[in-house]
Amino acid sequence: MAGESHGKRAVVAALVANLAIAVAKFAGFAVTSSSAMLAEGVHSVADTGNQLLLLLGGRRARKAATEEHPFGYGRERYFWAFVVALVLFTLGSMFAVYEGIHKLRHPEPLDSPGVAIAILGFAMVAEGLSFRTGMKETKPVKGDATYRQFIRHAKVPELPIVLLEDLGALIGLVIALASIILTQTTGNDHWDAYGTLTIGGLLGVIAIILVIEMKSLLIGESASRKQREAIQAAIEIEPGVLQLIHMRTEHLGPDELLVCAKVEFDHRFTLPEVAEAVDRVERNVRENVPEARVMYLEPDVARDFRSQPVLTPHVPTHDVPPEIRERMEAEKRAARRPSLPPTN
Repeated sequence: MAGESHGKRAVVAALVANLAIAVAKFAGFAVTSSSAMLAEGVHSVADTGNQLLLLLGGRRARKAATEEHPFGYGRERYFWAFVVALVLFTLGSMFAVYEGIHKLRHPEPLDSPGVAIAILGFAMVAEGLSFRTGMKETKPVKGDATYRQFIRHAKVPELPIVLLEDLGALIGLVIALASIILTQTTGNDHWDAYGTLTIGGLLGVIAIILVIEMKSLLIGESASRKQREAIQAAIEIEPGVLQLIHMRTEHLGPDELLVCAKVEFDHRFTLPEVAEAVDRVERNVRENVPEARVMYLEPDVARDFRSQPVLTPHVPTHDVPPEIRERMEAEKRAARRPSLPPTN
């Protein structure tokens, strides 16, 4: 749940900043008639709506599992994040492109450019603070990965969205400021329209990136390579396991993994002993990878060895946490210890 808490703080910070900025930008548009300012105002309104949708997704994802949805509602966060990407594209990018084309055909002079510059300066400070909060909340989640790698592989949808929204907003503000300054210094009102079109293109690129990433999460992504290796090690460290035959993982939500595996156990085990070994394997996996909350293990025999009546136990070769190895050794010693005769 750490990723969820970090994501929520970043979303709330962005919500407060975007709401204040939207009000300031529309006030600036009313004074200056700048289409770039109007495009930025609509951008901030879209961002504010995006944050509300992300908070809605986080709340709905906490609903308990039902008979109709036995695996819970964790993917609600992915669904609403996907909707956010579409909203950013339709409300932000398309409106800015439309407004830019309109201003190219019907240019209007800017009024009170000083007011517009002051408002853009305020917006830059507010967006900068929001972006700083997003980066701060992202650091504990992304680990050693670069921000590009984090956005590409993150399972927590809120943080990549907030980071890209804030980065896009900061770049858009710089574009809006440059278009106003160029309009005033050159006397060419078309610069305002060019700035608006550029903002629309910027938002479109960000939206496409987010749609691609959120669609991938919504369809279902596997655990990370590090998590898969940890799960495999936790399965194969069990003394009664001969080998892991086959495994599939899938994210049911940012903090919840489905793990399905075929496992070959010692052929001499009785059915109760297999059940006990399965319980130990599940415990090992969850201690190694807490996100593996839903797990289905199927005892099986590898095809190459089905003709052999008995296979010798394997020797684990994977690195596992010392505490798990110590516990497993203690369980083996306890199993070998002879029981005491009953006392009269």
